[in-house]
Amino acid sequence: MGKTTGFKEFDRAVEPYRAPDLRVGDFKEIYTEHNEQHLKTQGARCMDCGVPFCQSDHGCPVYNLIPEWNDLVYNGRWRDALDRLHKTNNFPEFTGRVCPAPCEGACVLGITSPAVTIKNLENAIIDRGFDEGWVVAKPPERRTGMRVAVIGSGPAGLSAAAQLNQAGHLVTVYERDDRIGGLLMYGIPNMKLDKGVVDRRVQLLRDEGIEFKTGVNVGKDIHIEALIEDNNAVLLATGATKARDLPIPGREGPGVHFAMEFLTYNTKSYLDSDLQDGHYISAKDKHVIVIGGGDTGTDCIGTSLRHGCKSLVNFELFPQAPEQRSANNPWPLWPRIHRIDYGHAEAEQRFGIDPRKYSISSKEILRHEDGRLKGIATVDVDGDLKEIPGSEKVWQADLIFLSMGFLQPEHYINDSIGMDIDGRGNFAADKINYRTSVDKVYAAADCRRGQDLVVRAINEGREVAREIDRDLMGSTNLP
Repeated sequence: MGKTTGFKEFDRAVEPYRAPDLRVGDFKEIYTEHNEQHLKTQGARCMDCGVPFCQSDHGCPVYNLIPEWNDLVYNGRWRDALDRLHKTNNFPEFTGRVCPAPCEGACVLGITSPAVTIKNLENAIIDRGFDEGWVVAKPPERRTGMRVAVIGSGPAGLSAAAQLNQAGHLVTVYERDDRIGGLLMYGIPNMKLDKGVVDRRVQLLRDEGIEFKTGVNVGKDIHIEALIEDNNAVLLATGATKARDLPIPGREGPGVHFAMEFLTYNTKSYLDSDLQDGHYISAKDKHVIVIGGGDTGTDCIGTSLRHGCKSLVNFELFPQAPEQRSANNPWPLWPRIHRIDYGHAEAEQRFGIDPRKYSISSKEILRHEDGRLKGIATVDVDGDLKEIPGSEKVWQADLIFLSMGFLQPEHYINDSIGMDIDGRGNFAADKINYRTSVDKVYAAADCRRGQDLVVRAINEGREVAREIDRDLMGSTNLP
């Protein structure tokens, strides 16, 4: 695949982001324009490796045909590359932007050299496809008369809806927010995933025959029993939206917010009014502390910087990861190494230092007599998370954002039907057929397995669609 000796001739070179000092001035995407020759050169690095681990269980969760479209890009066959990409992934414009690229961690070239820039190539292929007008609505040729309700319009709900619609079923997607997209719309800020990109795909799905209903909170506005009665199948794709809290003294009161509250209000205000309506949590001229790492923590950093925060610190409970793979983290496992994401680079450019403080535990949130946020008390911890005496410290804070992950789905949708819940609080559903304990009701992705990647949600959406189609029709042609 690619050029036979390409991996020997060319070095890995990722497409750069916009300069940090420029991009923090707006909420436009951080990415730069694609360069065709550069991408062809990077595609040439793909090896004829025999067993492509990039598309194995250790690599791409949707089993993208990566070596094939790398080779097609190298040979300038962009339209064919797009066709191969869409065979396994309904929404490569989402994964090409926000996926952490486990495929690159499993790249065979990565054993001895930096991996192929798979994520860049994926994003370029789908962007080229839209630019050239190759991505068009393709309504199904026939309808089965079967009706399916999908609750939740995140990546799992949308991919399931897309597949079920292509099978000919009549699909209605219910979303409690005012816009379609779930996590893609309000959980990921615009500078990482422009909402026009989401709306563009949603419009294609509408044109293919999917019905979308926004502002409908199933379990509160309507009972799920009504959907079960009116449809041949109901899919729960509600995500894992119950955030992990920080139960320490001083937690209750103004100035402390869950990360998703901060990000959601910001994006909604940005889309509604370019932040002119004031209906968001502003970090302007404030001392900001983000508790918890990961993508969501980084997004809080990036958003706070764009507001114009006065200072910014990011607490992480665990030690800093090594620069290189450790002995217990061999290829092709996901490399647990130190990374500098876009928000960290922006903070370092603004304040001259990486904002992350490692091995630190929060003990008490401090408040003024009138309840206003004052700061937070912490203590350092060792590798076993034991507190280190004498390491206590107080940090000034006007805003604290909690970004410590998500525990489980919200359960109110289940109040009236008594569906089984597993030991972790997720909707209990079989991994093979995705059926729950309630007849005609299925569950997939984060609400079934717990918080995970967008790309895994897309994969489970595709898988549950196949199983629903099989149950409705007796057999299935869905991949």
